[in-house]
Amino acid sequence: MARYTGPKTRISRRYGVALFGPSKALERKNYPPGIHGPKSRRKSSDFSMALAEKQKLRLQYGLMEKQFRLTFERAKKKRGVTGETLLQMLETRIDNVVFRAGFATTRRGARQMVSHGHIKVNGRKVSSSSYNIRQGDVIEVKSTPVSRQLAHRNLETNAIAQAPDWVTVDKENYKATVNRVPSREDIQININEQLVVEFYSR
Repeated sequence: MARYTGPKTRISRRYGVALFGPSKALERKNYPPGIHGPKSRRKSSDFSMALAEKQKLRLQYGLMEKQFRLTFERAKKKRGVTGETLLQMLETRIDNVVFRAGFATTRRGARQMVSHGHIKVNGRKVSSSSYNIRQGDVIEVKSTPVSRQLAHRNLETNAIAQAPDWVTVDKENYKATVNRVPSREDIQININEQLVVEFYSR
């Protein structure tokens, strides 16, 4: 399973977004890294802004470049607005739904839960984190003690966080039901997806 293993805080500071989950370091130093510190002023071209949006989106969902590009190509072939379709495809990945439901504290943790066989969809084990969930699908944490203890611990940590409207979570039974495909308004992510489309359309 390919995953990003480079510096996390430095990349988050570069784009000004906590790409890998909450970061106290980003709160202390809310300016790009470098020897000039907060005084640094970088001019941004149209290309660099589009590249930055693409990188922010890719890293937040934990995809490598090739996988992200393939997802974009699939989104482009579907009906509708490509940018919105891309976000919907990313948001309905099984690892993201597990994260949104609160069974994991980060997308990376959710991806690990899926790949380690802790998650079932409609009663069947799914171990591919790129699996896309559809309306009506039921995601369930495997009924083994290890799986349930892991999910229970994460649910307690995420107790304050609220699942999005398009997902109904049954915490007692460790289940989540996808009510519908999320709309753009449902996807609370600070990204200009049109710039991502323009980046790949060059």
